[in-house]
Amino acid sequence: MSRLPHLPYAEWDLESLADASPGMKPPQLTVLELFAHHPALARAFLAYNRYLNGRRSTLPPRVRELAILRVAWRRRCRYEWAQHVRMAAKAGVTPEEIALIRAGGGVGGADALARLVIGAVDELDANSRLSDQTYQALAAEFGEQQLMDLVFTIGTYVLLAMAFNAFGLELDPGLDDEGFDTTDATPHLAPDPQGTPRKGT
Repeated sequence: MSRLPHLPYAEWDLESLADASPGMKPPQLTVLELFAHHPALARAFLAYNRYLNGRRSTLPPRVRELAILRVAWRRRCRYEWAQHVRMAAKAGVTPEEIALIRAGGGVGGADALARLVIGAVDELDANSRLSDQTYQALAAEFGEQQLMDLVFTIGTYVLLAMAFNAFGLELDPGLDDEGFDTTDATPHLAPDPQGTPRKGT
Protein backbone atom coordinates (compact mmCIF):
# COMPACT_ATOMS: atom_id res chain seq x y z
CA MET A 1 0.00 0.00 0.00
CA SER A 2 1.21 3.47 -0.84
CA ARG A 3 2.28 5.53 2.15
CA LEU A 4 1.37 8.79 0.45
CA PRO A 5 -2.24 9.93 0.05
CA HIS A 6 -3.76 9.56 -3.40
CA LEU A 7 -3.33 12.71 -5.47
CA PRO A 8 -6.01 13.01 -8.18
CA TYR A 9 -4.66 13.57 -11.69
CA ALA A 10 -6.58 16.86 -11.95
CA GLU A 11 -4.42 18.20 -9.11
CA TRP A 12 -1.05 17.34 -10.69
CA ASP A 13 1.24 20.16 -11.77
CA LEU A 14 1.65 18.80 -15.30
CA GLU A 15 4.32 21.34 -16.22
CA SER A 16 6.62 19.98 -13.52
CA LEU A 17 6.22 16.49 -14.99
CA ALA A 18 6.83 17.48 -18.61
CA ASP A 19 10.22 15.78 -18.87
CA ALA A 20 8.60 12.42 -18.20
CA SER A 21 6.92 12.44 -21.62
CA PRO A 22 8.15 15.36 -23.76
CA GLY A 23 5.55 16.66 -26.18
CA MET A 24 2.74 14.63 -24.62
CA LYS A 25 0.48 14.88 -21.61
CA PRO A 26 2.08 12.97 -18.71
CA PRO A 27 0.48 9.54 -18.31
CA GLN A 28 -1.29 8.57 -15.11
CA LEU A 29 1.48 6.37 -13.75
CA THR A 30 2.07 5.62 -10.09
CA VAL A 31 5.65 6.87 -10.33
CA LEU A 32 4.48 10.22 -11.72
CA GLU A 33 1.88 10.52 -8.99
CA LEU A 34 4.75 10.12 -6.52
CA PHE A 35 6.64 13.00 -8.14
CA ALA A 36 3.44 15.05 -8.44
CA HIS A 37 3.54 15.38 -4.64
CA HIS A 38 6.73 17.45 -5.00
CA PRO A 39 6.77 19.58 -8.20
CA ALA A 40 10.13 21.24 -7.53
CA LEU A 41 11.83 17.87 -7.05
CA ALA A 42 10.02 16.52 -10.10
CA ARG A 43 11.33 19.29 -12.35
CA ALA A 44 14.92 18.77 -11.26
CA PHE A 45 15.00 15.00 -11.16
CA LEU A 46 12.95 14.15 -14.24
CA ALA A 47 15.11 16.37 -16.44
CA TYR A 48 18.18 14.50 -15.26
CA ASN A 49 16.52 11.10 -15.54
CA ARG A 50 15.40 11.92 -19.07
CA TYR A 51 19.07 12.12 -20.00
CA LEU A 52 19.85 8.73 -18.48
CA ASN A 53 16.98 7.05 -20.34
CA GLY A 54 17.16 9.00 -23.56
CA ARG A 55 19.16 9.08 -26.75
CA ARG A 56 21.71 11.51 -25.36
CA SER A 57 23.02 8.88 -22.95
CA THR A 58 26.08 7.16 -24.37
CA LEU A 59 25.03 3.77 -22.95
CA PRO A 60 23.47 1.21 -25.30
CA PRO A 61 19.87 0.59 -24.16
CA ARG A 62 20.59 -3.11 -23.57
CA VAL A 63 23.42 -2.30 -21.17
CA ARG A 64 21.27 0.25 -19.35
CA GLU A 65 18.41 -2.21 -18.89
CA LEU A 66 20.71 -4.99 -17.70
CA ALA A 67 22.03 -2.66 -15.03
CA ILE A 68 18.62 -1.34 -13.98
CA LEU A 69 17.09 -4.79 -13.65
CA ARG A 70 19.99 -6.04 -11.54
CA VAL A 71 19.52 -3.03 -9.25
CA ALA A 72 15.78 -3.74 -9.03
CA TRP A 73 16.42 -7.39 -8.17
CA ARG A 74 19.09 -6.70 -5.55
CA ARG A 75 17.05 -3.93 -3.95
CA ARG A 76 13.85 -6.00 -4.07
CA CYS A 77 12.03 -3.21 -5.89
CA ARG A 78 8.97 -4.71 -7.52
CA TYR A 79 7.88 -1.50 -9.26
CA GLU A 80 11.28 -0.88 -10.83
CA TRP A 81 11.46 -4.49 -11.99
CA ALA A 82 7.97 -4.46 -13.50
CA GLN A 83 8.59 -1.19 -15.33
CA HIS A 84 11.87 -2.30 -16.86
CA VAL A 85 11.49 -6.02 -17.59
CA ARG A 86 9.44 -5.21 -20.71
CA MET A 87 11.78 -2.40 -21.69
CA ALA A 88 14.71 -4.78 -21.32
CA ALA A 89 13.15 -7.30 -23.72
CA LYS A 90 12.63 -4.56 -26.31
CA ALA A 91 16.28 -3.52 -25.86
CA GLY A 92 17.50 -7.04 -26.63
CA VAL A 93 17.98 -8.53 -23.16
CA THR A 94 17.46 -12.28 -23.49
CA PRO A 95 15.63 -14.70 -21.18
CA GLU A 96 19.02 -16.21 -20.33
CA GLU A 97 20.25 -12.79 -19.21
CA ILE A 98 17.10 -12.27 -17.12
CA ALA A 99 17.94 -15.58 -15.44
CA LEU A 100 21.47 -14.31 -14.83
CA ILE A 101 20.13 -11.10 -13.30
CA ARG A 102 17.98 -13.11 -10.91
CA ALA A 103 20.66 -15.67 -10.06
CA GLY A 104 23.59 -13.28 -9.69
CA GLY A 105 26.04 -15.82 -11.06
CA GLY A 106 27.17 -17.57 -14.20
CA VAL A 107 24.32 -18.95 -16.28
CA GLY A 108 24.84 -20.80 -19.54
CA GLY A 109 23.97 -18.74 -22.60
CA ALA A 110 24.49 -15.32 -21.02
CA ASP A 111 27.36 -13.47 -22.66
CA ALA A 112 30.44 -12.00 -21.04
CA LEU A 113 29.25 -8.40 -21.35
CA ALA A 114 26.06 -9.15 -19.44
CA ARG A 115 28.06 -10.83 -16.67
CA LEU A 116 30.42 -7.86 -16.55
CA VAL A 117 27.61 -5.29 -16.23
CA ILE A 118 25.79 -7.31 -13.59
CA GLY A 119 29.03 -7.77 -11.66
CA ALA A 120 29.64 -4.03 -11.77
CA VAL A 121 26.18 -3.41 -10.30
CA ASP A 122 26.91 -5.87 -7.52
CA GLU A 123 30.22 -4.25 -6.61
CA LEU A 124 28.88 -0.69 -6.66
CA ASP A 125 25.77 -1.58 -4.69
CA ALA A 126 27.68 -3.58 -2.10
CA ASN A 127 30.81 -1.49 -1.75
CA SER A 128 30.23 1.88 -3.47
CA ARG A 129 33.36 1.23 -5.53
CA LEU A 130 34.73 -0.92 -8.34
CA SER A 131 37.69 -3.25 -7.99
CA ASP A 132 40.65 -2.58 -10.27
CA GLN A 133 39.91 -5.79 -12.15
CA THR A 134 36.29 -4.86 -12.82
CA TYR A 135 37.17 -1.29 -13.75
CA GLN A 136 39.79 -2.45 -16.24
CA ALA A 137 37.34 -4.90 -17.78
CA LEU A 138 34.71 -2.17 -18.10
CA ALA A 139 37.25 0.26 -19.56
CA ALA A 140 38.07 -2.30 -22.25
CA GLU A 141 34.40 -2.32 -23.30
CA PHE A 142 33.30 1.28 -22.72
CA GLY A 143 34.67 4.76 -23.25
CA GLU A 144 35.05 7.28 -20.44
CA GLN A 145 31.64 8.88 -20.95
CA GLN A 146 29.96 5.49 -21.21
CA LEU A 147 31.60 4.46 -17.95
CA MET A 148 30.32 7.61 -16.29
CA ASP A 149 26.83 7.05 -17.66
CA LEU A 150 26.90 3.46 -16.41
CA VAL A 151 27.93 4.39 -12.87
CA PHE A 152 25.45 7.27 -12.69
CA THR A 153 22.65 5.07 -14.05
CA ILE A 154 23.32 2.39 -11.46
CA GLY A 155 23.46 4.93 -8.64
CA THR A 156 20.30 6.69 -9.79
CA TYR A 157 18.29 3.49 -9.93
CA VAL A 158 19.52 2.48 -6.48
CA LEU A 159 18.10 5.81 -5.31
CA LEU A 160 14.82 5.23 -7.16
CA ALA A 161 14.49 1.72 -5.74
CA MET A 162 15.00 3.17 -2.28
CA ALA A 163 12.32 5.81 -2.87
CA PHE A 164 9.83 3.41 -4.45
CA ASN A 165 10.21 0.95 -1.59
CA ALA A 166 10.14 3.64 1.10
CA PHE A 167 6.88 5.14 -0.17
CA GLY A 168 5.24 1.80 -1.01
CA LEU A 169 4.79 2.42 -4.72
CA GLU A 170 2.02 0.22 -6.10
CA LEU A 171 2.11 -1.34 -9.55
CA ASP A 172 0.14 0.41 -12.28
CA PRO A 173 -2.90 -1.50 -13.58
CA GLY A 174 -1.78 -4.02 -16.17
CA LEU A 175 1.89 -3.78 -15.22
CA ASP A 176 3.38 -7.28 -15.18
CA ASP A 177 6.02 -8.18 -12.58
CA GLU A 178 6.80 -11.54 -14.21
CA GLY A 179 9.94 -13.14 -12.82
CA PHE A 180 9.91 -11.07 -9.64
CA ASP A 181 9.40 -13.33 -6.67
CA THR A 182 10.82 -13.94 -3.21
CA THR A 183 12.54 -17.27 -3.85
CA ASP A 184 15.90 -15.52 -3.74
CA ALA A 185 15.42 -12.30 -1.82
CA THR A 186 18.97 -12.08 -0.45
CA PRO A 187 21.24 -9.86 -2.56
CA HIS A 188 24.38 -11.46 -3.94
CA LEU A 189 26.88 -9.01 -2.51
CA ALA A 190 30.32 -8.72 -4.02
CA PRO A 191 33.38 -8.94 -1.76
CA ASP A 192 34.98 -5.66 -0.86
CA PRO A 193 38.28 -4.70 -2.56
CA GLN A 194 40.23 -6.28 0.31
CA GLY A 195 38.54 -9.61 -0.36
CA THR A 196 36.41 -9.66 2.79
CA PRO A 197 32.89 -10.92 2.03
CA ARG A 198 30.13 -8.43 2.80
CA LYS A 199 27.11 -9.44 4.82
CA GLY A 200 23.70 -8.92 3.24
CA THR A 201 21.80 -5.85 4.28
